[in-house]
Amino acid sequence: MRLGLAGGGTDVSPYCDQFGGAILNATIDYYAYTTLEPLDSGVVEFVSADTGKTATYEAAARLEPDGELDLFKHIYNHVVREFNGGKALSLRMSTRVDVPSGSGLGASSTLVVAMLAAYAEWLNVPLGDYELAHTAFVIEREEAGLMGGKQDQYAAAFGGFNFMEFGEQGRVLVNPLRIKDWVISELEASLLLYYTGRPRSSAEIIEEQTRNVEDGNEMAVNAMHQIKKEAFRMKECLLLGNFQALHEVLRGSWESKKQMASLITNAHIEGLYEAALAAGAYCAKISGAGGGGFLMFLTDPVYKEKVAAALLAHSDEGAVYRSHFTAVGVQVWRIP
Repeated sequence: MRLGLAGGGTDVSPYCDQFGGAILNATIDYYAYTTLEPLDSGVVEFVSADTGKTATYEAAARLEPDGELDLFKHIYNHVVREFNGGKALSLRMSTRVDVPSGSGLGASSTLVVAMLAAYAEWLNVPLGDYELAHTAFVIEREEAGLMGGKQDQYAAAFGGFNFMEFGEQGRVLVNPLRIKDWVISELEASLLLYYTGRPRSSAEIIEEQTRNVEDGNEMAVNAMHQIKKEAFRMKECLLLGNFQALHEVLRGSWESKKQMASLITNAHIEGLYEAALAAGAYCAKISGAGGGGFLMFLTDPVYKEKVAAALLAHSDEGAVYRSHFTAVGVQVWRIP
């Protein structure tokens, strides 16, 4: 999974196509797992362990989406068509995700990258990081028609702290950042994730955000311009270890983000934010499109438990999560 630290939303078309987008994100130690087992039974089995959903089909060159684990089918169809010469495959694919659905941590895109990487390993398809991320984006956004940006697939493929730039005609440039160890340690000591207990409504938010850009909504577009600037400021803060400025960037980014679409925040989120600030948090922002999912807080490590207690006291719907940053992207291995 990934935490968006700055620039969130500027990787979504048509903004990034018209103006160019910039994102700074970092991967954390929550994962999407895939197990692929080749079968000789002539069937395709899909198992989503965390949701309890399963589906079984006769192996075919194309599996028709029917509302049951359709994302699995879109990936299968792409792999068969592009990587296996149109010949059907027989397999069992099982998945599990560490965080709730609608978390805002890029879970669905991370899962697509994991599944695609498993197929590539099985079929000996040499996909580099850029090609893996781009293919996952094409499957999820274009073929499956799920709305969203580009950052999640590239974060899952590359791993670590990355400054990403998005331009017209699908151009993406990933710049891995060499952040000093003490800066990462201080971030981890300060970081607190809180799941609001409510999945976010990303499709509605992204639809409104897209419409605001297409309609030339001045307030929303200017907010996105500001958010993009803050991605560059965040990069400088992390490289220099300037935490005071980093906190200012996060606070400003959250205020700008709320102007991008009307559903990004609500009374529940604002109440949690105020409760955390009153308990000693420096700043906070929503992870992902907004409306729910995870909130990310930075606080004085001394007051971390106090902030956690304040959040839990404010609402009995949510849960506190601890996390660490990770340096590597998707990994694939075979069991003999």
